[in-house]
Amino acid sequence: MNLTLKIWRQKNKNAEGKFETYPVKDVSPDMSFLEMFDYLNEELINKGEEPIAFDSDCREGICGSCSMWINGRAHGPVPGVTTCQLHMRSFKDGETITVEPWRAKAFPVIKDLVVDRSSFDKVIAAGGFVSINTGGAQDGNTILISKDDASEAFSASMCIGCGACVAACKNSSAMLFVSSKIFHFASLPQGKVEAKTRVQNMVAKMDEEGFGDCSNTYACEAQCPKEISVEKIAKMNREYLTAKLT
Repeated sequence: MNLTLKIWRQKNKNAEGKFETYPVKDVSPDMSFLEMFDYLNEELINKGEEPIAFDSDCREGICGSCSMWINGRAHGPVPGVTTCQLHMRSFKDGETITVEPWRAKAFPVIKDLVVDRSSFDKVIAAGGFVSINTGGAQDGNTILISKDDASEAFSASMCIGCGACVAACKNSSAMLFVSSKIFHFASLPQGKVEAKTRVQNMVAKMDEEGFGDCSNTYACEAQCPKEISVEKIAKMNREYLTAKLT
């Protein structure tokens, strides 16, 4: 495959960025999108040019660091996958592919396609700890949890914090991410003790970090690589309102 890449290049957070065009030849359709970037960077290095900065870690769809806005979609055109799971066979020979970083006030660009997502870490930290005194380690089966609660906690825990929901939302809302983290704990007995303070603290920190309000367009659900439902947001709103009133 021969492709043309239009990639956002930005030296640092204070510099003005711009798109630069790179032709890439002989790309295997079996390459992942990140392997294709490795291939391009190797060519740039061999030419003595600056390689393109981008984030990656596990390359297995788990860590959430491979955040790229590809042809107007978070993580690219294939639903339910991260950028590292996207393969070049999803594109056509001769196609022009536009790649940008996440665009959000709370995710400032560090360099090229790398953004600072530490605001997510601050939201999680605001949730605090589970202070329940459990004593020694218990067998997991001694704490009775209903199937519905276990399924709720598991579906929420699938959030990998990649930020696609923020990038997809026209208001740069982090509601899907925050609601997933809140319900990961609030659905389980151990997390119910601090449930009311947790939801208030995390929502307050989310607002403080500059994320916008929910746009109600469901774009976050549509572009979440783990396909987490916006039902989590509705449940978080109810949890937050209950906490404020009581």
